[in-house]
Amino acid sequence: MQPLRVLVIDDSPFVYKAMKRAVEAHGHSVIGHAENGQMGLELISQLKPDIITLDVTMPIMDGLQVLQRLDHEKIDKVIMISAMGDMELLKQAKEYGVRFFLNKPFQPEDVIHAINEILTGER
Repeated sequence: MQPLRVLVIDDSPFVYKAMKRAVEAHGHSVIGHAENGQMGLELISQLKPDIITLDVTMPIMDGLQVLQRLDHEKIDKVIMISAMGDMELLKQAKEYGVRFFLNKPFQPEDVIHAINEILTGER
């Protein structure tokens, strides 16, 4: 299997580092990091990642605003990340077509499980 190219869009340096460790431990690579949705959209366009991890709550442009600007094909490759208590926002993300979710704090195996689900088209 080809290593996947993952873009992390999250304003938390801790989440970015945890995601990078989890992804790279399984032979994939983190190709970029954006601290807000606006930067994230720019990096999606420039880097064309295989998978996008997207925080719900961020400054400047939140995860839902990013989803509004993505085409359906890209939304199928999004892993939405949220803190507990973001249930209404997660409901909205599902309405946009997101199928893969992780709650903070997440375990490395949760990340890999979500990536594998994206690859196999499960859920």
